[in-house]
Amino acid sequence: MPALSPTMTAGNIGIWQKKAGDTIAPGDVLVEIETDKAQMDFEFQEDGVLAKILKEAGEKDVAVGNPIAVMIEEGADVTPFESFTLEDAGGEKPAPKEPPKEEAAESSEPPDSGSQTSPSTLEKSASKAEPKDQPSPESQEAESSGGRLQTSLDREPNASPLAKAMALDKGVPLKAIKGTGPNGRITKQDIEKYQPAAGSAPAAPGAAAAPSYEDIPASSMRKTIANRLVQSMNQNPHYFVSTTLSVTKLLKLRQALNTSADGKYKLSVNDFLVKACAIACKKVPAVNSSWRESGGQTVIRQHNTVDVSVAVATPVGLMTPIVKGVDSLGLQSISAQIKDLGKRARDGKLKPEEYQGGTFTISNMGMNTAVERFTAVINPPQAGILAVGTTRKVAIPAEGEGVEWDDQIVVTGSFDHKVVDGAVGGEWIRELKKVVENPLELML
Repeated sequence: MPALSPTMTAGNIGIWQKKAGDTIAPGDVLVEIETDKAQMDFEFQEDGVLAKILKEAGEKDVAVGNPIAVMIEEGADVTPFESFTLEDAGGEKPAPKEPPKEEAAESSEPPDSGSQTSPSTLEKSASKAEPKDQPSPESQEAESSGGRLQTSLDREPNASPLAKAMALDKGVPLKAIKGTGPNGRITKQDIEKYQPAAGSAPAAPGAAAAPSYEDIPASSMRKTIANRLVQSMNQNPHYFVSTTLSVTKLLKLRQALNTSADGKYKLSVNDFLVKACAIACKKVPAVNSSWRESGGQTVIRQHNTVDVSVAVATPVGLMTPIVKGVDSLGLQSISAQIKDLGKRARDGKLKPEEYQGGTFTISNMGMNTAVERFTAVINPPQAGILAVGTTRKVAIPAEGEGVEWDDQIVVTGSFDHKVVDGAVGGEWIRELKKVVENPLELML
């Protein structure tokens, strides 16, 4: 099992693209692997022949470094490997688990230091205190219920990310569907064809009511998202600054540019806001910074380029692909990159370097007309993120008498107070407002 991301400790086996006996060339996709962040293609980098698959599609939580297949030199005979097993390859080790948070901290004293509290001293004291002649209790075999022990793979339905999202949206129970895809995988078509069974007979009087909930196992990616968000809220003192942006001029500029594009590009409001964030970060570089602790030293790293992470909702969770060097890109290039990265994020095809890093993040929920405003959690080690609400028409006083309608968006910046002081966060919001409400500055 390869390590396809720096934080990956285990992965899930997806669909094998090769079968036993197939020849492999450098760059060929061998198997799909779900990491703690995304579902990725594992490309083999050497010539050879796939002699035996040790971990079938659907295997869960395979530790990094554990054998998943046997490769031999090109031209070698695969016949001797037909009965080859995982144990023949050296067996497997369990995936490392996170230490319990409620455990006591490790000892800071070296063993045998002479202190009464050093680890070896405590162990010796404990062994002396044990009675020597006390017979050991007889082992008792636990009673068995006769049921089959289920692995996490058995409990979690084998479904594609799109099928899981559709099932959640339509309220379809995945456990009630028999998949028609490879290795019994539940597909989009299975969800669309699902018909609920006829209502069952009412329960007998006095019978216990069936549970009114379903426990859904958390995916590796969901666990990673949860850990990072908890870490961000616990370690980064958030504060929030909101403002209302008038985007009437911006919308007119967008319409004019799209009309003259002849279909070559189609700019969105988010493309303009990504560029505006980069301009504000260049004018207030303290926001384009991150808190770093390494080698016993603590520094605030101020970045010279603005790499904007763009939040994208995918069927398996939130991804933040990065548009790099936004401060030096034009709107057309920004728009093209966001579309490409967003599509590949939803398809689970991003490379690690395309979603790891970034110096600032934007999260836009403006497509949901019910969301007027919201606050976002900082993506560490970054120091800021902008939350964007929907566009709404607001009546404002017109010159002379009467009113006129203005298109407005409420945005909220979340800042890490370790890096960005309150006044600095306010200055960044002012620069953002200035460039958005005078959108011709985006063209400079």
